[in-house]
Amino acid sequence: QVQLVESGGGLVQAGGSLRLSCAASGRTFSSYRMAWFRQAPGKEREFVATVKWISGSTYVAYYTDSVKGRFTISRDNSKNMVYLQMNSLKAEDTAVYYCALAQYCSTDECGFKNDYGYWGQGTQVTVSS
Repeated sequence: QVQLVESGGGLVQAGGSLRLSCAASGRTFSSYRMAWFRQAPGKEREFVATVKWISGSTYVAYYTDSVKGRFTISRDNSKNMVYLQMNSLKAEDTAVYYCALAQYCSTDECGFKNDYGYWGQGTQVTVSS
């Protein structure tokens, strides 16, 4: 059984930075797609970023347009960890952020939440303007 545990959320001023972490356990980690989604109050859960391991230290990352150039997703397969570095935060980034794992992806970007069968409990990120 896969378990995902997020950490690193909090309250930050607009323009600030936060780093989210997600610890995975229970499966061979490296071959699965990892992603971050977020859900703001009253809104649908939306894709933020995903990272695909290619080989060695080579990864491919995909981002939703609103975070490109500000957020960076990364993973450390040796530690079963995935990270989301968030810079230049905006009030509209306020949401609960979820780590997710997909065994199979319907697209190369793997941005559909239905592709993900495992989810963490979420961590709150609040950006004050």
